[in-house]
Amino acid sequence: MDQDKLNEFLGRVITDFSAVGAAGLTVVGHRLGLYRALAQGPATPEQLAERTGCNWRYLTEWLRGQAAGGYVNYDPATGEFSMTEEQVFCLADPNGPNLPAAFLVGLGYLRAEPRITEAFRTGEGIGWHEHHEDVHVGVDAFFRPGYEAALVPEWIPALDGVEAKLAAGGRVADIGCGLGSSSVLIAQAYPTTTIVGSDYHAESIELARKKVAEAGVSDRVGFEVATAQTFTGSNYDLVTMFDALHDMGDPLGAAKRIREALAPDGTWLLVEPYASDKIEENFNPVGRLYYNASVFLCTPNALSQSGGYALGTQAGETAIRQVITDAGFTRFRRVLQTPFNLVYEARP
Repeated sequence: MDQDKLNEFLGRVITDFSAVGAAGLTVVGHRLGLYRALAQGPATPEQLAERTGCNWRYLTEWLRGQAAGGYVNYDPATGEFSMTEEQVFCLADPNGPNLPAAFLVGLGYLRAEPRITEAFRTGEGIGWHEHHEDVHVGVDAFFRPGYEAALVPEWIPALDGVEAKLAAGGRVADIGCGLGSSSVLIAQAYPTTTIVGSDYHAESIELARKKVAEAGVSDRVGFEVATAQTFTGSNYDLVTMFDALHDMGDPLGAAKRIREALAPDGTWLLVEPYASDKIEENFNPVGRLYYNASVFLCTPNALSQSGGYALGTQAGETAIRQVITDAGFTRFRRVLQTPFNLVYEARP
C-alpha cells in the first residue's frame, strides 16, 4: 500500500464529509438570514445575535465553521467575522447566484436516502412529487438566477427568428415549468407574448400561479397541471423545456407531443445539463454534482413513469439527439453551451 496515496484519498474523504455538514450550516444561514445580516458589516457573535435575534452561542459555532470553510472571514485582532463582496453576492444577494439554494436541494433529496437505497434492490422509481418540498423550492431558487442571466439575453437570441416572433407577440408553451420562473422571465421580456406553463406536479403549479400574480403578468401567463405528453394547445411559436427531458420515463412521447403542438415554423428550445458523450469526460466536479442528482432525483423519477427510458442527468448530446430525431424533428443543433448547460434548437 502506498502511504502517500492513502493519505491523499483520506484527505479527499474528510473534505467530502466536512462538506456534508457544511451544507446543513449553509441552509441554516439561508433560512435564518444570517448571511444577509453579516453582509451589513463585520460582527462578533454577540453583535450578530443582536442583529438576528438568534442565540449567540449557536452563532459562535456557526461563524467559526463558516470561516473554516472560507464562506466568511475572521479577524483575530477584533474577534469579528465579515464577508467579502464576492461572498455576499453568492450567499446573500437575492440577485446573485443564490448558492444556498443548491444545498437546500441536496438536503431535500437526501431525506429520500432510505427509499433510494431500497430502490437499488427493487428497481422501483420515486417520483418528483414524492420528494420533500425543499427540493421543489430549492431547484427553482437555484436555477432561476442562471435563467435570468441567460434565457432572454443569450438563449432566445441564438434561435433562428424566434426573438422577432416573440417581440411581435408570439405563443409560448413552457413545459415542465416547475414554479414558473422561466415563464415569468419570458413574459416580462416580451409584453405582447402569451405563455402557457405546464407541469405534472400540482403543488408546483400552485406556487407558479402565485409567482406570476406577484410579478403582475397573470393576464398573459396561464398554467395547467399536465405532463409533457398531455399538455394542451397547438400552433405554438416556441416551446421551452429547461433541465427536464432527461427526467422523463417517456421523453420520446414528450418530443412527439411537442412536435404536434408547434406551428409549422415553430421552434423547440431545449436546455439540458452539460455532459459529454464520453463518460470519462464527466468525471469532474460538475459531472459529480449531476451524477448525485441523477441517482437521487432524475433517474428515480424516470423509473417511476411509463415509457421505458431513464436517460439520467448526464445523458449527453447523442442520446438527446436520438430522442429528438426519433420523434420526427428534421433539424436539431446545439446553439450554445455553458459550464452547466447545453442549449439545443429543434424544428419540425
